[in-house]
Amino acid sequence: MFKAGILIMSDKGSRGEREDLSSAEIRRMLDGFCRFEYYEIIPDEREMIVERLRYACDELKLDILLTSGGTGFSPRDVTPEATLAVVERPAPGLSEAIRAYGMQQTPRAMLSRAAAGIRGKTLIINLPGSVKAVREALEAVLPSLEHGLEILTGRTGECGQP
Repeated sequence: MFKAGILIMSDKGSRGEREDLSSAEIRRMLDGFCRFEYYEIIPDEREMIVERLRYACDELKLDILLTSGGTGFSPRDVTPEATLAVVERPAPGLSEAIRAYGMQQTPRAMLSRAAAGIRGKTLIINLPGSVKAVREALEAVLPSLEHGLEILTGRTGECGQP
């Protein structure tokens, strides 16, 4: 089991004006794979996002942190910029795979600016804000996610296949 966290970026959600449905989908899809130890909804404020990302990685030492929201074209959508400000090693293949898979569902997937990367031994993946898009994004990365986390956390060192 990997130590996981969910960070939701939503102005309305942080004020209690919108119910967060994305986190339930994340938990459902990673059930039995991850143990969730952190959950928070915060507004779309870049410095607050940076602070919470650092906290989850540096203090909680999560194996994986999944964010949802703030990845589109709205002026308030700053999750990718905040993520890139804290990661030490980008992991663009994850966000590329999410966009490629999403494009098979809707051409609007190309509008995602989501990022992914590693800080310390924590993998951060930005997911979209809608439940449907979260499901599709996780479908795209789940086949390789466990292996990547095993390598990152030192649980295995072998990448080659027989």
